[in-house]
Amino acid sequence: MLDNLLNLVKQYAGDTIINNPAIPNEKNEEVIVEATHSITGGLQGLLAQGGLKDVLKMFGGQAEAVENSNITQQISGSFVQQLQDKFGLNNQLAGNVAGSLIPVVLRSLVQKTNDTNDNSFDIQSLFNGLSGGKTSGLDLQGLLSKVKSGSLDLDGDGDTDLQDLLLLFNKVGGNSSGGILDKLKGLFGR
Repeated sequence: MLDNLLNLVKQYAGDTIINNPAIPNEKNEEVIVEATHSITGGLQGLLAQGGLKDVLKMFGGQAEAVENSNITQQISGSFVQQLQDKFGLNNQLAGNVAGSLIPVVLRSLVQKTNDTNDNSFDIQSLFNGLSGGKTSGLDLQGLLSKVKSGSLDLDGDGDTDLQDLLLLFNKVGGNSSGGILDKLKGLFGR
C-alpha cells in the first residue's frame, strides 16, 4: 500500500516538487517521501483519534469535496510544517507545495479506491495498512456502501458516528465484548 501511495505522489510531483526551483533537485525524492508520510500519518492519526467515520465519508464521497475537507487541511498543514522544518521552505512556498499536491493526491486516492477497474488501491488493504491490521476483520467495503447510502445511521440522529457503529456491531456480534467489537473499539482508542 505504501509503495502504491508513493508512486501516486510521484505521479503528481512534477511541477509541484520536481520542477520547483525552491526545492533542490537532490531533495526531490525526500520531499516526495515526506508527502507520502504526511498522508499516511495523517490518515493513521485520524483513525487513532476516532475519525473512522470521517475517513469513510471521504472515501465514500459524502464529505465535502476532498480538496476542502478537514482531512485534507490537516494533512496539508502537517506537510507544510515538515517542509519548513526539514527543507527550510518559508511558509508561503511550503503552503503552495502542499496546496498543489496533497488535495490532488487524496482526490486520486479516493477515486482509485472506488474504481472497481483499478486494483492499485482497495479500501480493505488501505485501512488494514493504516490501522496496522486492526481492520482485518471488518467488512470495510460493506461499511463504505452503508456510509454512501446513508443506511448506517442506525440511531436516527442524522449522522453516522461511533454510536451507529457500536449498534451495528452489537447487532452482528451479539452483545459480547470480544472479537469484532474489540477491533472497532481499538480503532477509536478505547
